[in-house]
Amino acid sequence: MRPWLPAPSTFATFPDIEPCRPEPPVPASRDERPRKPVLIVLHQEHSTPGRIGRLLRLLGHDLDIRRPRFGDPLPETLEQHAGAVVFGGPMSANDPDAFIKAEIDWLDVPLKESVPLIGICLGAQMLAMKLGQPVVFHPAARVEMGYYRVVPTSAAAAVAAAPFPTWVYHWHSEGFQLPHGADCLAVGEDFACQAFAYGDAAFGLQFHPEVTYAMICRWTVRGAARLALPNAAPPHSHKEDWFLHDAVVARWTGAFLAAWLRRGRA
Repeated sequence: MRPWLPAPSTFATFPDIEPCRPEPPVPASRDERPRKPVLIVLHQEHSTPGRIGRLLRLLGHDLDIRRPRFGDPLPETLEQHAGAVVFGGPMSANDPDAFIKAEIDWLDVPLKESVPLIGICLGAQMLAMKLGQPVVFHPAARVEMGYYRVVPTSAAAAVAAAPFPTWVYHWHSEGFQLPHGADCLAVGEDFACQAFAYGDAAFGLQFHPEVTYAMICRWTVRGAARLALPNAAPPHSHKEDWFLHDAVVARWTGAFLAAWLRRGRA
């Protein structure tokens, strides 16, 4: 029996609302001191940080949202930030746009300052490129759009106090090999490197732990033409698989973010 699925419009005006179940709790802290904001780098006018933004707020951090594509400057230092999350977008890390090159160059700031950094999808590809790995298409032009299985490595267990998810949501057509000096956290079938850790506090995630059900509804409508590409999952399965796999992703994401912020000056 297929699970009941709300119509996409049900949550259209509330982009961060999840149907049916609440977000898992994040670890509490007795430290009542003001917490530094987390820098959020987005690449489209109406993009949101989804679940990750909500969890960071629950952890006590304001969000400093910047959109460099639309002229927002990135800080010259992250001394006043607890960390930075660079999200995805429809563009490529190989695009010639000035803001793409500037963002890749800017990654020197969190890397040199050892400030907690997460790159998600495009953000992970930018980080891999910064670390010397080319970002390339699949040799058979296959894509990952929908839920796909990944296999965590032994290193993944040390990242968070929750099991690393084995089914995660993707929306990408390019990938990368493990950067030199990085630890692989998860591998996939079509795109080998799915998650990596670099240094004390930098992480690249090829998948999207931030997606909400509403975000999946929007992506599958607005990006419907891309779902005809080789290996893309059909639109209905994106929503059905959210109900099957997202609870594990949500638990891991909450535990991961709490542990990630402890790696820096949060």
